[in-house]
Amino acid sequence: MTKFKEHTIWDSQPDYRDWRDDLEEQYPDMTEDERYDCMLDTNAGYLEDERANLNIPLGMPILLIADIGRWDGRYSGYGVIRSGNIRDCLRSDLDDCRWYVDELRDLRCRAAHHDGVNYYLYRVYKDGVTAAQMENLEWKIFCGTATRRDITRLTRRLGDAIAQVYGWT
Repeated sequence: MTKFKEHTIWDSQPDYRDWRDDLEEQYPDMTEDERYDCMLDTNAGYLEDERANLNIPLGMPILLIADIGRWDGRYSGYGVIRSGNIRDCLRSDLDDCRWYVDELRDLRCRAAHHDGVNYYLYRVYKDGVTAAQMENLEWKIFCGTATRRDITRLTRRLGDAIAQVYGWT
């Protein structure tokens, strides 16, 4: 059995080398800088396409577990995406984001900002998890004491549903 490899869903900083030939063919009169800007604009529009692709309601809230980089160090944090829809994970106020499914089939995001880099892990609560169990896990995350075991006991990965959309094996 081959190991599942990491797959990028969307990256705010695409590699211009991957776009160059097509852009030069489509826009021969543009300068390199203009083609680069065109690439960024086009790529930004693709984020909405990915949200449409991942319009997958899961029926339970999605837990966002954050490793936050700030000017004064790293901090644990969390958020809850109450809609339970995977598309709502692909939202950020930060300019430099990359969403991907890692080798463990977890949905993740790397989001850079002026103070550092945030790392996000998205997991959906398992069916039957109580509000008290959710609160307890969220408190552990906030305090920085949650273990991988705590997280996997009450949540499941999103990558399996995402892999089905894109045909990843």
